[in-house]
Amino acid sequence: MDKDVRDFVPDVRDGLTRQERIVLWVLHQTQKERGDRNVPTAMLWGRVCEHFYISPGELSAMLARLGARKDGPPPAP
Repeated sequence: MDKDVRDFVPDVRDGLTRQERIVLWVLHQTQKERGDRNVPTAMLWGRVCEHFYISPGELSAMLARLGARKDGPPPAP
């Protein structure tokens, strides 16, 4: 599959690339299926790869950049 430049150019409306938009959409759909529970990264990766290939490391970096990744326990109240 050839890479399209539109996959990497941010949209002027919100600054998201096509790939970032797909990842967030798949994350949202999977969360709804799981009753609004957290989605394991491996599960998300498998579903995202149905749309385009991304390495697990690239997906983790994208999730961190988008603020959609929890990197540890929540802060104590």
